[in-house]
Amino acid sequence: MSESKIICENASIEVEGVYKSFGKVEALSGIDIQVESGIVFALLGPNGSGKTTLIRILTTLLRPDSGTARVGGFNVVDEAAQVRPMIGLAGQYPAVDENLSGKENLVMIGRLYHLGKKQSAIRADELIADFGLSDAANRKTSTYSGGMRRRLDLAATLVANPSILFLDEPTTGLDPRSRIGLWEVIKSQAKQCNSVFLTTQYLEEADRLADRIAIMDEGKIIRQGTPQELKDCCGGETLVKLKLVDRTQTYNASELLRNIAPDKLNNNAETGDISFPTSDGISVLAEVVRRFDLAGIKIAELGLTQPTLDDVFLSITGHVAEENTQGDT
Repeated sequence: MSESKIICENASIEVEGVYKSFGKVEALSGIDIQVESGIVFALLGPNGSGKTTLIRILTTLLRPDSGTARVGGFNVVDEAAQVRPMIGLAGQYPAVDENLSGKENLVMIGRLYHLGKKQSAIRADELIADFGLSDAANRKTSTYSGGMRRRLDLAATLVANPSILFLDEPTTGLDPRSRIGLWEVIKSQAKQCNSVFLTTQYLEEADRLADRIAIMDEGKIIRQGTPQELKDCCGGETLVKLKLVDRTQTYNASELLRNIAPDKLNNNAETGDISFPTSDGISVLAEVVRRFDLAGIKIAELGLTQPTLDDVFLSITGHVAEENTQGDT
């Protein structure tokens, strides 16, 4: 996405000191975020951390108690009328008219955006094809599966080509093939200088898509950065992992590695597995192979295990990123 970052200018989303409470429950506790144009920004957090509350504020559906939020340069409270035409929003649950066909839903939305009858139909056909709904375009959406409704709902957010797209748990209910297809749509939006702000419980999704990630817990942003920056700072150590052909050689193999990993070498004589942390990357693998070849020890498997966003998430929040089944706060 490097080209997008060069040609896209200014911050599309700016949040400063935003607080929001529901009775005695403080959902947001002083949120500060800045999202530049033309990137995919992912907000990660366990259920109830405040992700959906923040999206509702940024899309003018909810007023903050204090602090300021600007989208596309406009204040979401005082200039909500200017914000709304610039954004698209897909919530956690599909919002389609079941009495209309898939195409009719999209045409209706186009007409609401004053695209005109002809242009609305053209745009509807484009999106129906992009989201793999051509065979069901003229069927009532009441006959659609959950995944098909989700795709239609996401297509609806793109009818008016919004410059800023908000996706709250966008791939919930989608099968792997549909999820990958949606990822391509999200990437293409960013390449067109459109900003994408998404929440997700799928850490792989954030890793694959996001230029920047913010990790949220208990209404606060506790860490921000690129996926690699987060892995480098909080993901733990890179591990060398290997498995021996002959597990009875585990002790001898471990002794050959003592001066490479004197303190943190782990082995399992029952399985022939050995692991140890390293900062030398590929070069240490070559050294392992050289030593074992000289000693006549055969390796069944050998590789590096990099820190993942799962490691980062657990390290920073103390929670696993459980799948969202009951919505978020």
